[in-house]
Amino acid sequence: MRNEYIYVAIMFVLILAIAVLLFIVSNFLISKSADMEKLSAYECGFDPFSDSRELFDVRFYLVAILFIVFDIEVMFLFPWAVTLRILPDFSFWLVQLFLIILIIGFFYEWRSEALDWE
Repeated sequence: MRNEYIYVAIMFVLILAIAVLLFIVSNFLISKSADMEKLSAYECGFDPFSDSRELFDVRFYLVAILFIVFDIEVMFLFPWAVTLRILPDFSFWLVQLFLIILIIGFFYEWRSEALDWE
């Protein structure tokens, strides 16, 4: 059983050595002189319109939270799809119910215009 962990330890040491090596090499290769473009407030090419402490519209947060919620819910489908062959039949129908609830929630958000950006 110890022999199995030796491979994991070797891989860990190799990954750590490569990360340290890349960090050291990148320090030697980067340009350390800062130009006016990098010292400006924004690198996108235009000056800021207003103060950086301005409040965001609440719709921005709502869309971001909805995206995260739906993304996490869909992420739960991957382990289920991998183990579908060994799971009992009723787990298939449970996931179908989960997807139906997910779709109903999506249509509710769409109809209530929570995803519209004006």
